[in-house]
Parts: sequence; C-alpha cells; structure tokens
Amino acid sequence: MALCVTLGLENLKQHPLSALQGARLGLLANPASVDSKFTHALRVLQDLFPGQLRAIFSPQHGFYAEKQDNMIESHHTMEPDLNIPIYSLYSHSRVPVPQMFADIDTLVVDIQDVGTRVYTFIYTISFCMELAAQMNKKVVVLDRPNPIGGCQVEGNVLQQQAASFVGRFPIPMRHGMTVGEICQFFNTEFHLGCNLTIVPMTGWKRSMYWQDTGLAWIPPSPNLPTPHSCMVYPGQVIFEGTNISEGRGTTLPFELFGAPFMDTAQMAPKLNQAISGAWFRPVCFQPTSGKWQDQVCKGFHIHVTDKEVFTPYTASLTALQMIIRHHPDAFAFKQPPYEYEYERLPMDLILGDQNIRNRLAALEDIKTLKAFWQPGLSAFKAIASTYYLYD
Repeated sequence: MALCVTLGLENLKQHPLSALQGARLGLLANPASVDSKFTHALRVLQDLFPGQLRAIFSPQHGFYAEKQDNMIESHHTMEPDLNIPIYSLYSHSRVPVPQMFADIDTLVVDIQDVGTRVYTFIYTISFCMELAAQMNKKVVVLDRPNPIGGCQVEGNVLQQQAASFVGRFPIPMRHGMTVGEICQFFNTEFHLGCNLTIVPMTGWKRSMYWQDTGLAWIPPSPNLPTPHSCMVYPGQVIFEGTNISEGRGTTLPFELFGAPFMDTAQMAPKLNQAISGAWFRPVCFQPTSGKWQDQVCKGFHIHVTDKEVFTPYTASLTALQMIIRHHPDAFAFKQPPYEYEYERLPMDLILGDQNIRNRLAALEDIKTLKAFWQPGLSAFKAIASTYYLYD
C-alpha cells in the first residue's frame, strides 16, 4: 500500500520548530518511535538539533520494549552513543521527579498509543505534562495515528473510584483519539497547565485503521505485535482481570483467549450468533508463560471480519459473561496486585467501574449494560470531539 500518512516526526523534520533551536531537549520514546524510513526519533532529533539532547525517557516495557508483562520494571541507564541518561518512567515510580527534568527545557514526545484506556503510555505522558507545568518546561508531542481509527468510541467512562495507572482520567475503553488529541484533551479538561505544542500528522483521517496508513507496524509493546492485536485489545484486555488466559505466552496475544476448563463446543455457536464483525474460532493453545503456563487451554482465536461493525469491548464482555454462565465454579476474577494496586480487584480497574463488574457477574443483559453507560459515553464524545485535529 502506498504511504498516505506523514507522521508528526516527519513533519518536524521537514519544518523544524524554531522554539526547539538552542533548547535543551528530552525525548520520551521507545522502539515504535520511528519515521516511515525506520529512522528513530532519537536520530532525527540528534540530526536536527545536534548536541541538544540531554535526557531520554521510556514508558512501560522499557526504552527497548524488552519487558514482557505488567509490573516488570525497567531501570535507569545510559544511552551509549550520546552518553545521556535514559530515565525509566516504569520503575520504582511511574511519575517523573524534578531531578529528571532539571537538565531539559523542552520534552519531545514521540509515542505510539493504541487507542485503549488501559494502555499506560498516555498516562505517562500526562504525568510528564504535569511536571513540565510545575517546572515551567515545555512539551512538544509528535502526533501518530490511532491504529484502530478515530470514528468508533466504545464503552463505559471510568469512574473516579476506579482510577489507577491503567485509568487516570474518565474516558471510555476505546477513546477514538490520537495521542496528540488526547494530550490536548487531558491538558485542558483536567487543568494540567502544560505549555503544550502538537506537531500534527498530514494525510490521516479518522476512518483510517493502521492498515490504511501505508506505514509499517512497529510493536509499541511486546504483546501487541500486529495491528490486528490492537483491534481486539480494547475488549480482550479485560481477561487480564480473570483466570482466563488472554494469550500472553503465545504468538497471538489478545487474539487468543481460553483456559483448560472452557467448553468451546457449547460456547462457539452462541458466541458467533451474538457477535457481529468477527468470528470466534475454537482452538487449543499452550502458553509458554503467564496464566496456565505449559497447560493446554481450550479457547478461541478472534478473526475480525468487518472492522466497521466489530465492537471489541462489547464482544469481549459478551464472551466473558458466557464463560461465567457456563463455568460458574471454575471461573474466577483475578486477585490483586495489578499495576501496583494491592487492594482493589484488577477487574474493577480494567473495567473502570465496580458496578459494571457486579452487573456482568449477575448476568445482566449486555444491551442493558450498554444503555446504562451510554449517557456518559455520549457526553465524553461531545467534549472529546472539540479536540479533534483531523476530519
């Protein structure tokens, strides 16, 4: 496919910001921070502004995205070629401290988000924006596509009592915004006070999925290896809060889910009748790590057949409720800890509302649940749309 999207990183290269000339720069990035020619943002900034980079920052999974799972910390280190520090923002703390920003004037952010509330990168950026405001530093965000498009917005809005590092602000599970758009939204709606500049993309449209951009997919984290895994992730991530494998430790994380006790023969026809835009194909798989390690799981491989129709969050809630109905004794919600929360149930943090978990467990009809969260979702969409940068 011909390239039709020009990234914020490439627009910065073509039109360098005068405000960055002479400034001491920091960079928040990881392996996905590359242009269409696979040149990393680190090299682009070094070429544009030689000698100005003073610090690098990495999100969850590390600067090299080598850490596989949640609560696996990466450590501070040094960048060998430039001899500047790489500060991990997923270490003993998930929040940057003033010492990390002492030697920079402007933080440049080039991070690939995946369009789902529980993905921590957007909250790492928000904490950086907050500290930048406190220290009178600037933040420049180089925009990137939302890999699952900017039209579909889905799910309940997070409730404050469920706020955590996998949900800092009240947004729905699938938020439909680019990283630049959601940073503007956070900055204004939650009064972060950051001196924020967005370098937008050109050519991106809200209807585009990653497959429409012409860009190569670089996994932003180890368990989202393909654009297809991103398409199911807004729903499949809920299984992290259960004793059902979400496919970690396999070659198809999040596209697969299952457990040794699942009766896929009974569930398959019901699932495929209830869910549109995807086919749930019964499979067996054996995770090499994570839940049910080295045990054969019976489950499903999700094949998205119509991305415009498929609603991943609703689909996975439907599958979860069917598992609860068919296996009330074997199914269980995962106990803490989860993302440095040691008391609240992981499922409550993931769903963003304990009430949703209770109603799911009580086998309340999914359509009734969707009607319950629709007013909050509609209110979010009305506000979020005022921050859209693209048609």
